[in-house]
Amino acid sequence: MSEFVRVAAADAIADPGKQVFEVEDQIVVVFHVDGQYSCLDDVCTHDDGPLGDGRLEGCTIACPRHGAKFDIRTGAALSMPATRPTVCHEVKVEDDAVWVRLRS
Repeated sequence: MSEFVRVAAADAIADPGKQVFEVEDQIVVVFHVDGQYSCLDDVCTHDDGPLGDGRLEGCTIACPRHGAKFDIRTGAALSMPATRPTVCHEVKVEDDAVWVRLRS
């Protein structure tokens, strides 16, 4: 497992909101909803659509291409056409910053 990487100041991501980052050559999207942060691969498992361009509704992100929905806290696929989860990465807030550690 990789080390934590600082991606942003904690107040730089609106609540509710999302922001795309590159962490160790991987594109991820960090979400901030109800004071909680989460991070997913920026890719829909149905057709590789950019989840960071999708619509955030509560704790759900919808792929902008075909509308597949994912739980931003777990990466679980919630609706067709996606049937597989996307990768959920570890997030922590420390020293007023958001840190991400990639999962394999």
